[in-house]
Amino acid sequence: MQRATIGIDVGTSAVKGLLVGPDGTVLASAVREYPLLTPAPGWTEQEPEEWWQATVQVLRELAGQDGVEIAGLGLAGQMHGSVFLDERDQVIRPALLWNDGRTGAQAVEIEQRVGRQRLIEITGNAASAGMQAPKILWLREHEPDAYRRLAKVLLPKDFVRLRLTGSYGTDPADASGTLLFDLNARNWSEELLAALEIPRDWLPEVAESPELAGRLTEEAAALTGLPAGLPVAAGAGDNAGAALGAGVVRPGQGVLSVGTSGTIFVHGGQAMRDPNGALNGFCAAAPGGWHLMGVILAAGGALRWYRDAVAFEERARAAADSKDVYDLLLAEAAEVPPGADGLFFLPYLSGERSPHMDATARGAWIGLTLSHDRRHMVRALLEGVGFAYRDCLVRMRAEGAEFGELVVVGGGARSAAWRQMLADQLGLPLVVPQAEEGPAMGGAILASVAAGLQPDVEQAVAAMIRPPARRTEPDPEQAAAYARLHERYAAFYPALRGLTG
Repeated sequence: MQRATIGIDVGTSAVKGLLVGPDGTVLASAVREYPLLTPAPGWTEQEPEEWWQATVQVLRELAGQDGVEIAGLGLAGQMHGSVFLDERDQVIRPALLWNDGRTGAQAVEIEQRVGRQRLIEITGNAASAGMQAPKILWLREHEPDAYRRLAKVLLPKDFVRLRLTGSYGTDPADASGTLLFDLNARNWSEELLAALEIPRDWLPEVAESPELAGRLTEEAAALTGLPAGLPVAAGAGDNAGAALGAGVVRPGQGVLSVGTSGTIFVHGGQAMRDPNGALNGFCAAAPGGWHLMGVILAAGGALRWYRDAVAFEERARAAADSKDVYDLLLAEAAEVPPGADGLFFLPYLSGERSPHMDATARGAWIGLTLSHDRRHMVRALLEGVGFAYRDCLVRMRAEGAEFGELVVVGGGARSAAWRQMLADQLGLPLVVPQAEEGPAMGGAILASVAAGLQPDVEQAVAAMIRPPARRTEPDPEQAAAYARLHERYAAFYPALRGLTG
C-alpha cells in the first residue's frame, strides 16, 4: 500500500486539497468553494464555519482513495485574516480577511503607538490595513460587546487545525504577517503586545512549519474519514507554502508570480527587511529561512485591462479565427523592438504597492508620438510590468537579497515570449516548474516531515518536487539594453507623484 500525505490550502475562494505520493505525484485532488461576504464597501469577510465544512468535504473525498495509506496532513492558507473566538471556541463574528480595508485608521494608530521604524525593525513590515493587529484594534473600537467576549485570535488555517486537532497553534511563516511577530526571534513580540494592549494568551503557541502541531481527534476522524491520531503539521501561510511547492528552500532562490497581480520574493538565510516598509519581510516555511517579498498590483491584470479597453480589433479577429486574443497581442508586441521605440507605460492601474506604497499612483503611457500604434502600446505595457518587477528587484538587492534564478508561476508564465522579455528585463534565468500545485503542495511537503516520512523540509522538497520543465536564460545584449531603459522608467514615477489621484 502506498503511503501519502494530504496538503490543504484554505484559500479566499475555496479549499483545495491534494493527496500526494512520496515522490510528489498528485494522486487525487478536490476543491470546495464558498462565498466572499462584502457587507460594506471595502469590507471583506467570511464565515469560518464555511472553511471547516469545505475542508471536511475535501478530506472525505481524498480519504476515499483505494490502495493509499495517509500518513500526515499539512495546512496552508490565506494570510492576515482574523478569526475571533470566545472562551468556548465559538466564532464571535465573521472573520475579517487579508483584503479588508476598513482598518486604515487602526494601522495609522499602530505606527503612532510603536513608531514606524521600530515596527519595521521588529516585524519586517510597515502597518497595513490588511494585517491582523489592526483588525483586533478595530474590534475593540467598533464592536465592544464582541471584544469583551474575545478569548482567542487565530489565522484562517489555524482555525481549521483547531477543529481538526483541538489544539491552538500557528507557525512563523503565517504569524509574521500579523504585525505582532518578532521576525528575528520567530515568536510573538512582547513589546508590541504591550504597546497595543493585546493579551498574550489570546494568541496561539508557535511551532515551526514542519513540526508536529497536533493529531486528528476522534470527532474529526469520524467527520473526515481519516484515521484518528493522524499527524498534522504546523503549516504555513499561502505564499510560504507555494514557495515550497515551487521548490524554493535555499538562499538565492526566488519566485516570480505573474497573475492578475504580481509578486516577487527571494529566500534568505537571515531576516530581511526594507527600512522604508515598501517590501514585506516574512519567515519562511523552512526553519531558519526568511522571505523578502514585493507586490505589484497590476501584472497580468494590466494586459487584461488592455484587452478589454483597447484591443477591440484583436478580440474580433481572435473570435473569428478561434484563437486566443492574448496570443495575438503578444505576437503584435513581438513586432516592435525592445523599448517600444521610446514609448513607456506605468502599470499603476490600481495604485501601487511595492516599492512605492502609493494608492494614488496612476497608470500612464509616456512618450506617445504619431509613429506609435497599438503594437507599441502593448509592447510598452508588457515592458512596464517587467520594469515594475525590476523596481522591486533593485530594492531587494539594496537590502542584501541575492538571486540566482527565479521560479516563474502564474498565467503569464505560460507565454514563452513574455517569459523571455521578463528574463531579459530582470537579467535572471526563469525556470518553469513541471507542475504548479501551489500552497496545497507545500502543505503536503510539510506533512511528510511531521509524519516522519522525510527528515527535513529541504530533503522533502528534493524528493517531492521534480526538476523544472523549462529554463529561459536572459539574452546578455537585451538585458544590458533593458537595464539602461529601466533607468529612464524609474524617473517617471517621482516626476508624476502627486499630480494624479
